Amino acid sequence: MNRKSTRNWLLLISSALAIGSGASIAERFISNAIDSFLPDARGITNFNRPGTITLLSTNGEVLQKLGPATREKLESGQMPKLVKQAFIAAEDRRFYSHKGVDLWGIGRALFRNIQEGYVTEGGSTITQQLARTTFLSQDRTFTRKIKEAALAYKLERQLNKNQILEQYLNNVYLGSGAYGVSDAAWVYFAKSPDLLTLQEIALIAGLPPAPSLYSPLVRPDLSLKRRSIVLKKMLQAGFISNKQFSSAHKSAIHLTPTIPKYFNSEAPFFTSWVATKLPLILTKEQLEVGGLSIRTSLNLAWQKQAQETIKNFSPEGTEGALVSISPNSGLVRVMVGGKDFKESQFNRATQALRSPGSTFKIFPYLAAINAGYEPNDKFTDVPTCWRGYCPKNFGSRYMGEITLADALKESLNTVAVKLLDKVGFNEVISTANSLGIGTTRKLGTYYPLAIGAYEQTVLDMTAAYAAITNRGWYQKPSPFEEIRGPENKLIWSKSLNGSKKVKALNQDVADTVNWMLQRVVSSGTGVEADLKSRPVAGKTGTSEGSRDLWFIGSIPQLTTGIWFGHDNNNQTKSGSSQAALAWKNYMLKIEDSFQVIEFPKPPNLKANLKRQKKRKALKKDSPLPPNWAVDKQ
Repeated sequence: MNRKSTRNWLLLISSALAIGSGASIAERFISNAIDSFLPDARGITNFNRPGTITLLSTNGEVLQKLGPATREKLESGQMPKLVKQAFIAAEDRRFYSHKGVDLWGIGRALFRNIQEGYVTEGGSTITQQLARTTFLSQDRTFTRKIKEAALAYKLERQLNKNQILEQYLNNVYLGSGAYGVSDAAWVYFAKSPDLLTLQEIALIAGLPPAPSLYSPLVRPDLSLKRRSIVLKKMLQAGFISNKQFSSAHKSAIHLTPTIPKYFNSEAPFFTSWVATKLPLILTKEQLEVGGLSIRTSLNLAWQKQAQETIKNFSPEGTEGALVSISPNSGLVRVMVGGKDFKESQFNRATQALRSPGSTFKIFPYLAAINAGYEPNDKFTDVPTCWRGYCPKNFGSRYMGEITLADALKESLNTVAVKLLDKVGFNEVISTANSLGIGTTRKLGTYYPLAIGAYEQTVLDMTAAYAAITNRGWYQKPSPFEEIRGPENKLIWSKSLNGSKKVKALNQDVADTVNWMLQRVVSSGTGVEADLKSRPVAGKTGTSEGSRDLWFIGSIPQLTTGIWFGHDNNNQTKSGSSQAALAWKNYMLKIEDSFQVIEFPKPPNLKANLKRQKKRKALKKDSPLPPNWAVDKQ
């Protein structure tokens, strides 16, 4: 070869290399340019369908999954091999050969559909289906197909085949509310994927082309035909033997229809209340996008004990409600709104307005202590009328001269109304308002106010008592600890975004009344709630005709309110001691969760000159009438 020929060959080779390098660079440039407009496929592990919400307990247990969610995903490496083979045979037999789009498969599907005269199979690969499921709509448009192909190529570059297949099997819709293989195994057969038989696997693998139509719960005949097709494809691919094929093909469908996991709530009254509160702290867009993980305040173990308590201790034929609140945070740890959510979704803890009875007396007492009265101040308990209103004590029993502390212990109606009369309506209503009572439904200036004439909810009354336990600091009851969005991004937390505590009562006033409430339990009307092993502060309440039975009690770390009654407001033929007994039963089941702590001791109120001066302006109590005796009718 002469020098000229050598030079020509070198020039040719150089040109080819230059053109090849240029094409490669151009291809990479175009690929990168296209990729820049596409989502990052590596984020697919955090995929959630629009509108999905996971509600968790305070300890991270799943309470409920809302929306079109995969309710149970299998971790990497847990998907059974035969399941993978069935879906590859049914949906994408060249899965391990192509790079996201299978041109040979598209041609084969097109030829088959023309041959049959209708669409019998699609040409989309598993990678394309995953791209469509996670990033695109289901619209059958040319533009969507182009995006789908581009995304499929990107998925193949950023993830390995195993990752793609596992994500697909965890997210593919398989009919009847089942998203992913694990969900389908449970919904159709009440099994985990590792326990599925060959015929069951083939049935599930036949669902993706038309899951709602092929679902065995909807069209078992079509489901059986699809199963046969999948079994034949598995045989052709060498995944199963002739013997396995024959046995599975001849078998009948044996279904065990089951509700998807986490479809029903572990605490339905609580989670339904949570759903009403979500729009108050999240935007419509955040709720629509979904992918929300909400850690609620609920303690699931306590909740289960509370549900049993309401079922077992409610008087015959009555309904019940129970709410537990952490006093220092306002977080609702337990909420039971009735005996059976399936029978009635009416939440008696948050929606039922019931007469609080004597539990409302706490507000006249708080106002009186704040005005300068002390627990040992003497009052006369005698039949008394105020402008035609003549309250009676339970059993028409009157105690004569009695201290303020003992009057609360014995739950005397006349003394409660006397306190209202002495300190004034404005003081009592203002005190109640500061504790969240009467802020949405105004309290009226009528004497029956003192003994619970104005209806309240169990939640609101429990929150008011929690503030007393918390030494006067009120926190609006909340079910949320934190909310995280897609990719585990923190959206909201109680510590950063929650409502702040409000100083509703003077600390000395709260501690004093809390000491009086301890005496109610140790030797008064609430003695059925006495735990013996630790101090308890609480108050019973019974409305007229025993229509409402209440007990609201606290240990330093938890305040719990219980109510029993009929929805139609009929008499219960029982007493508030039943509510106190139920409270004790519930607390005995969960008290090991708490250290034994004493309540703060009450102060010497005589040292508070400001309240003493305020008291001088108030009316003095009337003396006992002549010849009056205790228990006189």
